[in-house]
Amino acid sequence: MLGNKFATRLNSFYSKSNNSNFSTIDLINRAGEVEGLTDIDLNYPDHVKDDFKSTLNCAKNNGLNINGFAMRYYSNEKFKLGAFTNPDKQVRKEAIELTKKGIDLARQSGCNLMTLWLGQDGFDYSFQTDYKDLWKKEIEGIQEVAQHDPECNISIEYKPNEPRAYSLLSNLHATLLAISQIDLPNIGVTLDFAHLLYANEQPAFSAAMVSDFSKLFGVHLNDGYAKRDDGLMVASVHYQATVELLYQISKDGYDGAIYFDTFPNITNLDPVKECQTNIQTVKQILKIVEKLITNNNLSESMKNQDPITAQEIFYETLNKINEK
Repeated sequence: MLGNKFATRLNSFYSKSNNSNFSTIDLINRAGEVEGLTDIDLNYPDHVKDDFKSTLNCAKNNGLNINGFAMRYYSNEKFKLGAFTNPDKQVRKEAIELTKKGIDLARQSGCNLMTLWLGQDGFDYSFQTDYKDLWKKEIEGIQEVAQHDPECNISIEYKPNEPRAYSLLSNLHATLLAISQIDLPNIGVTLDFAHLLYANEQPAFSAAMVSDFSKLFGVHLNDGYAKRDDGLMVASVHYQATVELLYQISKDGYDGAIYFDTFPNITNLDPVKECQTNIQTVKQILKIVEKLITNNNLSESMKNQDPITAQEIFYETLNKINEK
């Protein structure tokens, strides 16, 4: 059931003024203070530099499950020109082997989700690359890591840019095309709300297309002003679009974790209070979603593309929930 699992970005719990002195165990202990948090994700290899058994025990002692692992390629200077798409065959092989090791460790932790954010795979200049060759390398790299362990779900988290000027997997359509060519049952998509906004996508539409043409393996909630990856609190800017996204994934049967990919540490917000606020916000929204899903008048107005009636129903439902 949607709303039973809440996960968070572990790096949100860094103190901006004291980053270097925080170990993974320190971050997990801080995350463990969040009321209602059930899961965490671990970045690989960043969060496994300490003793891994101690890290898992720390999570367990804080009542937190490992929702999944997320690959990070920024720690290696050689990957700046690409991980799976690097022009150097040996560097590509190193990135792929690193990913396989991350998958193995994820499975040892008891989870079956590896999220790939391939921000280093892209380009910056005209005449910098052979686009067809770049695409071919990307597809082959993802295929190889997905075949490494068919029981582990490989989820692609797309983003328009950063750190490259243009990411190869920059939007929904490029990602779905890649998935269709990879053609493996354990490949799916992670939707990050802020990434969708500045890819100029309507989040609920993207979710609907993923449901029809792929599999939704992850949902990252946050917010922003559609110019960059702001990492603001959930529904703090785009409230109705957030409700619509949760409405859509609820209708489509998503029952995975709601993961908070926010950046409270940028302005030294209290990360525990910020995460608790995100959880409370989503729980309140899910009450609204539950009512909207069973409202036949809303369904009818959507079939008729009648936004006036839909708006009336939305705010009537919102007012009734708030009155209780």
